[in-house]
Formats: sequence, structure tokens, C-alpha cells
Amino acid sequence: MEIDAAGLVLGASTGIGLAAASGFRVFLPPFLLSLWFRLGLMDLNLEGSDFEPLTSDMALIVMGSASLIEILAYKVPFLDNALDTVATPLAGLAGASVVAVTLQGSDPVFQWAFAIIAGGGTSIGIQTATVTGRGFLSAVSLGAANPVFSMVEDIMSLFLILIALLAPFLALIGILIASGVLLSRKIRQLKVEKEPNH
Repeated sequence: MEIDAAGLVLGASTGIGLAAASGFRVFLPPFLLSLWFRLGLMDLNLEGSDFEPLTSDMALIVMGSASLIEILAYKVPFLDNALDTVATPLAGLAGASVVAVTLQGSDPVFQWAFAIIAGGGTSIGIQTATVTGRGFLSAVSLGAANPVFSMVEDIMSLFLILIALLAPFLALIGILIASGVLLSRKIRQLKVEKEPNH
């Protein structure tokens, strides 16, 4: 079933919000998206598509278990740093996947191009920032602050997921604003670095 222009914008907004959440927690966004489908709260039909297994009992059990393990494992100092090496590529995969799901019914070329570039790019960008922050905290606090940092990540991921599912346009606007702020800071930083020392 093809989706109209309004559904396309709605799906893209939802997907980008979930992709951003995947940058904080890899398994939680697809798990809650799957649960959303099972509860009949997602106005999208996956029947007969490659994503139909997402709504199965097995998918819910596996992703729910993986979400719980991920959340608990990130509370262990230095184990969390090691997990980041695996979580970074997985975040890109999760980000692209959730966007592709929410764009089901659109042109396949657009669906996957947007999913990989926007979805994967968003989640990897956020994941990279969290890796940097966790690495800094590990160095200055010897890991003592890492569990607190992890809890903040949990909250941010859950918040973005709920906003993406309940108010997707707000999620998109928030992500665009945050991206603009981060980009402007990076540009200012590069300008300062290029200025000659007196």
C-alpha cells in the first residue's frame, strides 16, 4: 500500500525521531516501535512486507530482552566504553532500519536512500557524541560518573521515542534545531582554530 505526501512527511518525522533515539540506545527504539505496531497504534500496514516479522512475538521477546541487557550493561563502568565499539555501527543500522520501517509504502529508492543517509547518519552522529562524552567522563572520574551518564542516555532515548511516536513533527523540529546549534558551534570552533596566533 502506497502512502500519500502527508503520510510520507509523518513517516519521515517519526523515523528520524526514532533514529535519534537509536543514537542513545540501539535496541529500545525498534522494540517500542514493534510494541506500538502490536498495540495497533501505528497507522501503517506491514502485512506482506519485509518488515512484517517486526510485529511477531519472537521479535518483541528478542528486542525487549536485548533492550534490558543493553540498559543494564551500560551501567558498568569501562564495560560501557567497550560496548561503544559495537554499539556505534549497530546504531547506524538501527537508525536506518527504523526509518525504513516508518517509510514502508513509499518509493523503495527514496525509502532506503533516506533511511541510510538521514536515519543512519542521525543515529551515528548522536552515538559518536555520546562515545566522546563517556570517554571524557571515564578519564576525569575514573568511571564513577559513567552510570549517571548512562541513565541520562536512557531518559533521552525514551523521551525521543515517545515524542517521535506521539508528536513526530515536534521530534523533527527539535532535531533540526539541535543539529543547527551543534553545526554552528563546530563552525565557530573551526574559525577560531584557523585564526593566526598573535
